Amino acid sequence: MNKDTDIQLSGPFKATDGSGRAHDIKAIRIFDEGYGAIDVYVDFAAPLDGLHKDKALIAAIVAQLRTTGYQGPALTPGDPVLQEKKLLVLEAPDEFNTFAAGKGWKDLAEEFDDE
Repeated sequence: MNKDTDIQLSGPFKATDGSGRAHDIKAIRIFDEGYGAIDVYVDFAAPLDGLHKDKALIAAIVAQLRTTGYQGPALTPGDPVLQEKKLLVLEAPDEFNTFAAGKGWKDLAEEFDDE
């Protein structure tokens, strides 16, 4: 994790998938890329075995985010190309930006808005 650009939202916890299997999650984090779209990175202790679209697993991750103050809509599966062996990437809705800003994320694109 790069301390300059990675923002950790949650530490370790367990999450259960749709088949009832528990998974150890190391952290939930975002990468401050400086533009409006936010991907949420979920680091797992063991390989996911194709669970990047598992609704129960994603719901458990969103529930963990809610314990840290997130109140917006659920996250959705990210681009399949971004998924890795021990990494689940989720897309955050626009409402996530306010929560992320409270954790230190900066939307550099706002500086260029023509309002």
